[in-house]
Amino acid sequence: MHRRLAALLLGLALLAGCSAQVEKGTAKPVGGDNPPVAKFTTAPADGATDAPVNAPVQVTVAEGTIDEVAVTNPEGKAVGGKLADDKKSWSSTEPLGYGKSYTYAGRATGTDGRPVELKGAFTTINPATQVRATLFPGDGQTMGVAVPIKVEFDADVTDRASVEKALSVTNSANLQGRWAWLSAREVHYRPETYWPANTQVHVEAKLYGVPYGGGAFGRADVTSDFTIGRNQVVKIDTPSHQLVVQRDGQTVASYPASFGKDADAELTTPNGTFVVMQKDATWSFDNPRYGYTNVVKKWAVRFSNHGEFIHENNDNAGNIGKVNSSHGCANLLEADAKAYYDSALIGDPVEVTGSITTLPAQFDWYDWQIPWAQWQTMSAL
Repeated sequence: MHRRLAALLLGLALLAGCSAQVEKGTAKPVGGDNPPVAKFTTAPADGATDAPVNAPVQVTVAEGTIDEVAVTNPEGKAVGGKLADDKKSWSSTEPLGYGKSYTYAGRATGTDGRPVELKGAFTTINPATQVRATLFPGDGQTMGVAVPIKVEFDADVTDRASVEKALSVTNSANLQGRWAWLSAREVHYRPETYWPANTQVHVEAKLYGVPYGGGAFGRADVTSDFTIGRNQVVKIDTPSHQLVVQRDGQTVASYPASFGKDADAELTTPNGTFVVMQKDATWSFDNPRYGYTNVVKKWAVRFSNHGEFIHENNDNAGNIGKVNSSHGCANLLEADAKAYYDSALIGDPVEVTGSITTLPAQFDWYDWQIPWAQWQTMSAL
């Protein structure tokens, strides 16, 4: 009997011990003291300075999914962004501002079911200078088949490779071309041969945030959509005393002309492939060296910054079609000059042969005076 009582008391004592252990709360909950498994990664990183303004802000989460993300500018406005379909990443969809501080905020849920918070901040680069760029041709223009695409800058560019990587040209003819630096402030694009007629051209210069070197950065992006018109080429063979206009390789007009003096290297109409760059119903010609100022002529079409035009000169009617007597321009009779003027587009090629002089490639627009092999070496890439 005593043995049975002792066994019963021992059993009660063991039960009491188990109850006491549960009441003390020593059992661990799921997860215990381990940290949540989800982890945020950001680019730019928290605390970053001099962050780029033209690269997307990236927020990603490992071992979890994103519930919400906000990147906020100093004015409290959220930067536009998009959450990936799998909710594992978020990317901004608009550029940032120069010299501004941005804050991160967000939340994710880990694969362990536990939340994590996103907090942080970064600052964008503040350039010493912002450089403006202009693009030619502009939107909606119809240009000749020799027109170059030009990007010009308000200051010298030393990091030309970075700039050139930000430039792109696409066109409906799928014609390939190449950028070439003509100076520290000017880069041109042209194909190896003339543009095909009726080509649609789209140009993008994604220059905002691009480093130009020396602490300078691009001020803004610029774009353009323009059209190549009909294929019209002016051919001038100086001994012929004729200015010939061809379309699609066929002669559509031939005008009697007087070109620059044949025997004078300073006054002859020089050899080369030039480009129509300007049209004016009247133009005042000045050359004090040769004794004339403010000589107004009609229907002036400039094809070189060296000083060559195609224009009316009825005062020289006796020599037109017979003798080359001008100071380098192509003189036409008024009716012919008007007819040619009306047919011309900015960007039309003017091909000159037969002269004793060939100009060096230095007078705009001289793009087509540079052989293609040499043109390609003028790229920064």
